[in-house]
Amino acid sequence: MNLLSTINDPSDLRKLQRSQLDRLAAELREFIIQSVSRTGGHLSSNLGTIELTIALHYVFNTPVDRLVWDVGHQSYPHKILTGRREQMKTLRQLNGMSGFPRRSESEYDAFGTAHSSTSISAALGMAMAARLKEETYHSIAVIGDGALTGGMAFEALNNAGVYENIKMLVILNDNDMSISPPVGALNRHLARLISGKFYTAARNVGKMLPTPVQEIAKRLEEHAKGMIVPATLFEEFGFNYIGPIDGHDLDSLIPTLQNLKQLDGPQFLHVVTKKGQGYKLAEADPILYHGLGKFSPEEGVKPVVSARPAYTDVFGKWLCDTAFQDNRLVGITPAMREGSGMVQFASQYPDRYFDVGIAEQHAVTFAAGLACEGLKPVVAIYSTFLQRAYDQLIHDVALQNLDVTFALDRAGLVGADGATHAGNYDMAYLRCIPNMVIMAPADENESRQMLSTAFHYNGPAAVRYPRGHGPGVPVSEDFATIPVGKAEKRREGRTIAILAFGSMLAPALQAAEKLDATVVNMRFVKPLDEDLILEMAETHTAFVTLEEGTIAGGAGAAVAEYLSEAGITLPVMMLGLPDEFIEHGEVGQLLSLHRLDADGIVETIRERFPAE
Repeated sequence: MNLLSTINDPSDLRKLQRSQLDRLAAELREFIIQSVSRTGGHLSSNLGTIELTIALHYVFNTPVDRLVWDVGHQSYPHKILTGRREQMKTLRQLNGMSGFPRRSESEYDAFGTAHSSTSISAALGMAMAARLKEETYHSIAVIGDGALTGGMAFEALNNAGVYENIKMLVILNDNDMSISPPVGALNRHLARLISGKFYTAARNVGKMLPTPVQEIAKRLEEHAKGMIVPATLFEEFGFNYIGPIDGHDLDSLIPTLQNLKQLDGPQFLHVVTKKGQGYKLAEADPILYHGLGKFSPEEGVKPVVSARPAYTDVFGKWLCDTAFQDNRLVGITPAMREGSGMVQFASQYPDRYFDVGIAEQHAVTFAAGLACEGLKPVVAIYSTFLQRAYDQLIHDVALQNLDVTFALDRAGLVGADGATHAGNYDMAYLRCIPNMVIMAPADENESRQMLSTAFHYNGPAAVRYPRGHGPGVPVSEDFATIPVGKAEKRREGRTIAILAFGSMLAPALQAAEKLDATVVNMRFVKPLDEDLILEMAETHTAFVTLEEGTIAGGAGAAVAEYLSEAGITLPVMMLGLPDEFIEHGEVGQLLSLHRLDADGIVETIRERFPAE
């Protein structure tokens, strides 16, 4: 690591000779493998962008020139080369460095990212700001072929192409791999292009002909190229298309970027890279090595065997079991087949499995269309990503009261991915929508029962469940359902009633033992069990609501609203996540930090109700 240790910011990188850059790339690749093996994080995507990152910082004058990484899970080389090498040991840990670009972390992080398909819009805004301010910096967006399936990327391309006097470069990092294998017509077109011999022959046709006819050959090449490469597509948007070139070849990358730097107007560079480049295990299985925990670089990732199924696994098995029982079930995912537990379903029911790409808005309205025709779509989507389809949820599904089931994975805190991926807001943003039913399971078996309840409910219904494992309750293989809107009393106590939603039931029961409090497993965020709430109000002096979600507008607020509407005056203390973005860290640490573990709950309640 002798050369890498001399690079404290990109100005040091730009002092190197071109002949030293390949060695730097090798050292950077080894450093990332060793570092991520100790902390966990994203690996395949970062190994695939090492040469591209070096070339960008070598050619462009960052941070004056703005560099935007789409999603940002491939930005570790960028972080290391911009003065954060020593901080890598704190990656994704509490009070440590984020796994994604953050403006507050470094001036080199021009734009905070973590959700897909935002880079071109942001870079266009920066390029337009430069024009308005009469400044001359460049704006560069690096976007993957998976992220390019998002509609927002095309909205930005369509807008950018009308401006000729801006300094903007879009780099398509084409590695034929997002998180799940990418899908769609554009991806198939790119794959045919890169693998086709005709394109290579068309580019080299002039070299085989005598000088007098080279001009004719050049025209023939352009005509052939226009028929088979995406140049036509992107040039119709108003971009000058260049490529594809090898994204691991610095001899191609650097002179191409230097040439593009001299051009005005929107430029589009197509580079081809390989996820996991330089680490054979990651090259062989880039999905496994996409996001991972600690591992041995020599032995690779070892499968973790647990006696308890994760909530995602419970969903995946329920989906297959229910599909066998009901041929109207169809499963939809926006490019998260593995993360949402749909691998087995995709294999068993390929004709009823739809991966729509990174296109959450389309996923929800596509489901609405299926529901209109009598099918029963199940949309498997992370809580944080459903935020991207909020209008479709309201306008296309709920307003028409269509029968769509939403399986919301990663609800609540998600740990190392931090604020950008936390599912803290779904209870608040869903419960204000008419016709919605919202459920929060307290354990694995209840999760399966709620999924069946949502599936059989004739209207839009969501089941929100956390990342990882539950408390270890055995899961029945039947298709039992729960009466809609019915809670259950789990412990009888004296004066205080704790109304727990979802994952908070376990710490609520622990805290109740010390407080001698009543505990209710609320199960439904909407509709609430109003009868049981009234019963509790008659026999208790105070309510404590408990949720792994934002207090503002959340489940506790729903309880307080109902008490107010019913004319009941009763102290209600709402415990949950505060009105702030929760940083990355272990989930247990974060719950303790916000006093949502059993000890914190006891302390908070005793502070508020010392005499009870």
